[in-house]
Amino acid sequence: MDEKINYQKIFDEQLNIIKLEKKKPTLLLHACCAPCSSYVLEYLNSFFDITLYFYNPNIAPFDEYIFRANELTRLVNEMNLSDDVKIIIAEYTPNEFTKMAIGKEDEQERGSRCTNCYSLRLKKTFEHAQINKFDYFSTTLSISPHKDAVRLNNIGFAISENSSVKWLYSDFKKKNGYKRSIELSEKHRLYRQNYCGCIYSKK
Repeated sequence: MDEKINYQKIFDEQLNIIKLEKKKPTLLLHACCAPCSSYVLEYLNSFFDITLYFYNPNIAPFDEYIFRANELTRLVNEMNLSDDVKIIIAEYTPNEFTKMAIGKEDEQERGSRCTNCYSLRLKKTFEHAQINKFDYFSTTLSISPHKDAVRLNNIGFAISENSSVKWLYSDFKKKNGYKRSIELSEKHRLYRQNYCGCIYSKK
């Protein structure tokens, strides 16, 4: 797949199929933070039975990890969603990220370190989705203008290609998704961090 692919169009086609089903499919949605999750939850809640999966070993320090996890929980409790959304706060395992980043510490953001970080988080999300027999998995990451939707979708597709768990294509920044996430962040007074989470981006 290449950069010319319209992921919003693919997403809309997937959604049209889902609308014809009698039962909401289950979706394990990797969540990077509350602000990015806000619009995605608002958008998807009426179509999926959603479980948020907060797995982000790139976030440092531990206090930051816990604070972002708590903000995500608070957001879900405050939003007027049509159905309940479950949340899984995964174990904090920063060594998995630092081991992956060896040799890439000085790269600029959006380089190969970020690509490997996407893979690390999506593979873990997929493993949980597969073990627990979810219908779909995806991530909120594509809503950020700093994240590469092409790489995210290529990784998600490759991971799940031969699995019963389907990858939900997305580019959530489309249709003013990023703008709406800012509006919802202001409404719910969410903490909007000024770095992705890792010590390298913070520098």
